[in-house]
Amino acid sequence: MQQEPGVWVEGPDGELIPNYESTFPEINEGQVVHGTVVRVDKDEVLVDIGYKSEGVIPVSELSIRRSINPSDEVTLGDEIDALVLTKEDAEGRLILSKKRARFELAWKNIEGAAESGDPVNGRVIEVVKGGLILDLGVRGFLPASLVDIRRVQDLDEFLGQELRAKVIELNRSRNNVVLSRRAVLEEERKEQRQQILDKLQPGDVVEGQISNIVDFGAFVDLDGMDGLIHISELSWSHVNHPSEVLEIGQDVQVKVLDIDRDRQRISLGLKQTQSDPWQQVLSSYKEGDVVEGRVTKVVTFGAFVEILPGVEGLVHISELAQHHVENPREVVSQGQPVNVKIIEVDGDRRRLSLSLKRVEDSDPVQPRADGAESVHSRPSLDLSEDVFADADADADADADAEADIVEVDDVAVDTEPDVEAEAEPQADEAEAEPDAEVAAVPEAEAVAEE
Repeated sequence: MQQEPGVWVEGPDGELIPNYESTFPEINEGQVVHGTVVRVDKDEVLVDIGYKSEGVIPVSELSIRRSINPSDEVTLGDEIDALVLTKEDAEGRLILSKKRARFELAWKNIEGAAESGDPVNGRVIEVVKGGLILDLGVRGFLPASLVDIRRVQDLDEFLGQELRAKVIELNRSRNNVVLSRRAVLEEERKEQRQQILDKLQPGDVVEGQISNIVDFGAFVDLDGMDGLIHISELSWSHVNHPSEVLEIGQDVQVKVLDIDRDRQRISLGLKQTQSDPWQQVLSSYKEGDVVEGRVTKVVTFGAFVEILPGVEGLVHISELAQHHVENPREVVSQGQPVNVKIIEVDGDRRRLSLSLKRVEDSDPVQPRADGAESVHSRPSLDLSEDVFADADADADADADAEADIVEVDDVAVDTEPDVEAEAEPQADEAEAEPDAEVAAVPEAEAVAEE
């Protein structure tokens, strides 16, 4: 009989007997083998790997999850990979580990992702003190400060979710993997910002949502990128604080005023999408018309009167009364409703010169251009008749007053405050304000280091 190598061996008495050992695959401890689940018990799983005996996977070696039910992890007939822990234990059993086989395969992928900078995917399996645990085949730790770009108040909402994160720390000796989802989001947002910047042009009108309100303006989320509405661009009328006009979460239409592509910043305007009250003035009023208004501010050189929301004109001190006025507060007070005559309209500079003393009782008062209720129908302080009591003073006193009026009137335009100049310091203040997103990064990194 011809002996087939490896199949027959010589027995003790010199006879040829089958070599059953040669029919089984050679396995070694630490080797990853492939097999089929043939039995699932409450404390272990049996796997057929084609060896002389079935392999046993203790419940503790099934998954990196803690306190699992074996039937939740595998079912009969599943084909799985397992790592050989012991070829023969005290009872002669082959001991396998599913979680360690997955660990070995996963670790290679994680090392590759760490080197290339590519993100890895993992499901959140635990919420722990200071962060989340992701199942990557390895327990990956995602610190709370790196879960999102902004601080997350409730980490439980991520339980069970599939997340993408970058590997920022890897230590094989400690089986330690630290992740950052914020790095992925920031990279996506950077690409998203660039796409937004590429399609936007100054003059475009876009929709957005108010994401934050600060003293110097409001930030608008434009589908992933924030633009700033400076406080001076919120309304045609004066605004003391942006919260008077807007609230967080409000949907708005804004106009793109300027784009700094190098710094990835967008300047927006809200009032530009609203009706310009100055157009109402130019189309409805002319020089010589008497209109209603309300005193908004009293200054040393006169008083400002708002004739429409967002449109103020100056009543110079020389135009307050027929007699000489030392202090404008002798004649008018803030909030007082008055009728004034338009004596000059400068559409280019958006300036109005008004007069109180030139209004005659017989002058018709023009209806409000915005159709609003008369300012005189609301509670207000009326002009005191005593103010004009000295109008019938002697001719010499009147002549002196007229001389003073002429002298002061010559500098009326120069003493009027420039609204545009007042807005410039605010614009500088907005420019000096640190970028909210950039400022948030060092703080999050400091927390991660702790």
